[in-house]
This record gives sequence, structure tokens and C-alpha cells, in this order.
Amino acid sequence: MSLVNGLPAHVLLVHFVVVLVPLTALALVVCAVWPPAARRMGLVLPILALVTLASVPLTTGAGEWLEKHVSSNTLIQRHAELGDGLLPWALGLFVLAAAVWWTTRRSPAQRDGARSASAVRIAAAVLSVAVSAGAVVDVYRIGDSGAKAAWQDGYSKTATGSADRG
Repeated sequence: MSLVNGLPAHVLLVHFVVVLVPLTALALVVCAVWPPAARRMGLVLPILALVTLASVPLTTGAGEWLEKHVSSNTLIQRHAELGDGLLPWALGLFVLAAAVWWTTRRSPAQRDGARSASAVRIAAAVLSVAVSAGAVVDVYRIGDSGAKAAWQDGYSKTATGSADRG
């Protein structure tokens, strides 16, 4: 995907990633820490994580197209390098979301007697917090580098006066 309505698709798709990764991370942590929330969400959690996972390569692919169509500099190269590192985090969110959904969908009778099930839930909660934090921090770093690449020397630090007209 390269252009959407005459604009680079990356500029539009990046908004999905910026919203979906933190939203998925938050939902995952809540569901991993609080199993009733996971049971209430049901399949929504892994589906949300799957949509998030699918949005990452679409966005990075569009970003690679855009990278070939702008003047390259170190800021753009840094942004592209950071962007390439998001897919493993998104994959981790999806795998953990599927695992949390799978472990919480069993009936109460199946959940009660199993000590190993609580160990699995604790491990899933710890991993969910770690992967969610990593994913959100990575999205922040990627977004920050993209904003610097796009806006570096692209605006005046003093007002031009056009907004003062009234």
C-alpha cells in the first residue's frame, strides 16, 4: 500500500498502530491480572491483538515505500530502524492475548483444582506486563523519532502572526 487519497498511506496507517498497540497492551494487562475481565471480553482480546499485529506490517510496509520517496537523512533512517523492531512486540501481544483468553475460557470446575493453572496465570500476567510495557515504550520511541524526522526544521519556533488575525 502506497497512497490513500493522494497521501502516503504510512501517514494514515501509523495512527492505527499508535492507538491499537497501547489499547491492546492495556486490555492484555487487565485481562491477565483480572481473569473475570478476560472471561467478559472473550474473543475480543485475541481479535484485538490480531488486528494490532496485522496493522504493524501494513504500516511498516507503507513506511518503506515512503522512505524511498523522501530525501533520506539520519532521522528517517533511525525511524525506519526503530519501526522494524515493533513486529516482535506485536507478535508477543498476540501470543499472550491468545494464551490469556485460552486459560480463562475454561469452566469454573476446570479452574478450581489446578495449582498449575494459577502458576500459568501468574506467569502470563508477568509476561503480559513486561511485553505490554515494551510494546508501548517501543511505539513511543518510534513515534518520537518519526515526529522528529517529519518536523525537524519544518516549522517556525516563533508565531508567524497569521493566527492573530481576528
